[in-house]
Amino acid sequence: MPRIFSNILLILALQACVPSQGWTQSSEPPHFKDISESAGLTVPHISTADKKYMIESMSGGVGFIDCDNDGKLDIITVNGSTVDRFKAGGDPMLTLYRQEAGLRFHDVTAEANLTRKGWGMGVAVADFDNDGWEDIYVTGFDGSVLYRNKGNCKFEDATARAGVDVHGFPTGAAWGDYDRDGLVDLFVPRYTHLDAQRFDRNAPDCLFLGLRVFCGPWGFPGETDFLFHNKGRAVFEDVSKKAGVADDKRLYGMQGIWADFDGDGWPDLYVTNDRGGNYLYRNKHDGTFDEQGMLSGASVSGGAREQGSMGVDVADFLHDGNLSIFVTNFQQESDTLYRDLGVRGFDDVSSAAGISKATFPFVGWGTGFVDFTNSGWDDLLVANGHIYSQIDKGNMGFTYREPLLLLHNDRDGSFTDITNKTELAHLPLESRRGMAFGDIDNDGKIDVLVLNVGAPPTLLLNCTHNENHSLVLKLRGTKSNRSAIGARVTVTAGDLKQIKEVRSGGSYLSQNDLRLHFGLGAHNKINTVEIQWPSGAKEMLRDVAADFRYTVVEEAGIRKADHFASSKSCGTQ
Repeated sequence: MPRIFSNILLILALQACVPSQGWTQSSEPPHFKDISESAGLTVPHISTADKKYMIESMSGGVGFIDCDNDGKLDIITVNGSTVDRFKAGGDPMLTLYRQEAGLRFHDVTAEANLTRKGWGMGVAVADFDNDGWEDIYVTGFDGSVLYRNKGNCKFEDATARAGVDVHGFPTGAAWGDYDRDGLVDLFVPRYTHLDAQRFDRNAPDCLFLGLRVFCGPWGFPGETDFLFHNKGRAVFEDVSKKAGVADDKRLYGMQGIWADFDGDGWPDLYVTNDRGGNYLYRNKHDGTFDEQGMLSGASVSGGAREQGSMGVDVADFLHDGNLSIFVTNFQQESDTLYRDLGVRGFDDVSSAAGISKATFPFVGWGTGFVDFTNSGWDDLLVANGHIYSQIDKGNMGFTYREPLLLLHNDRDGSFTDITNKTELAHLPLESRRGMAFGDIDNDGKIDVLVLNVGAPPTLLLNCTHNENHSLVLKLRGTKSNRSAIGARVTVTAGDLKQIKEVRSGGSYLSQNDLRLHFGLGAHNKINTVEIQWPSGAKEMLRDVAADFRYTVVEEAGIRKADHFASSKSCGTQ
């Protein structure tokens, strides 16, 4: 059967079985307020204007962390660098903003002892030593760093002792407890092999639509990937080859993400690759993985085409119990939605779902399935930005700076571009990279942090006002890892059933809020909250009130409940 015809049949079948609940396309869209300047996010990402080298177009992770355990999210942004500055010693690899009163953020990088210099790429957050404080891993060209949080946003460089200083060109790291021993392990993909001492070898030598631009990644050798097993006592062991995830093909690795695709309680690993098929590593429960990307249908496009894949997110966007995969790609390829069909594998439904038409003109990077209106249904937000700044010199119909895209979940397997119905359409165009999601003001609505190449970041406060309810869960492991990374939570409210997992690392080089957010639509009470902890233990909470942030401790239940705050920064909107 032709693939496009099978996709149409799938959409028609889904339309018949998916319940209609919450706001529809004709209802009020989400509202956002750009508070970047008033919040104090002033440090620009470092990058040159002319983008002479490939590396100058890649950097750009952002993230959320609660580094002082005060219940308020703090912000991390990666700084980047330039060839000249890198040769002179580089730049501080990231900036840490601590949240103060009134949604103001203060740059505490220096006092936090985040002093390692280099060329930062991405971030991933986890409590790797289970001491109750969230730690930071920063990937960087020719050198990465593990910052151990000693408490109250005071960090120490634990890289050498831990043995996780990845050189070469590491990109989107991700933490996950692949062997379920209660200690989070670290996956680090790598991109191309570049000579850090001879950047002139990577000078512009290629043509793109008649313009002379930098070459890459084609023509450059790729690099292997790393999986570090956490042995405890802040020491890691390289098990990449033994586990079967070293990438002997040396594809151009971009972003890793851990997710339990087959629902067996063990985290699997998906890796996006630029100009190569993506990997899907199935966890075999014995410390090894079986790569099934091509076999499962989640490696290349529906037309069997390898794509320039960058960012990724995973979600049960149709409430059918399966985790589908969304991947952002290069211009004129369109982003890809791999629909999880269970035992039948994945199907590229991008065209039938309306994804291809909306994303085809742009170069996609950071992304996420997010419920901005608390309807109970995840929409898609995509950060875009071209890699060649030279294209602004020609009249080509597209530009280096590109818009954000908000794709509304129509609940029938398809999405509609509603960007122009929101304030996102009025934001200045930027060449964006990383994107992270979290509730910065604890009002039960998800906000957005975006990195802009060569400029300060953008912080978008979710000012949507409706009568919908929500739930936020902060999970704390005891037998499981302290951050509960890998936990799967199923929330049932009436006929609305949702599945989400705690993840570290994803989007593009970025880190979301580790707390889980569930929109509930009109439901003001949750019938059941079922938690499958990474240890394998299961826990059930019943008759839980909506509109609270709950801290749930493994085997101890709810230990703290905080009602959502009112969002004063949104004004009267």
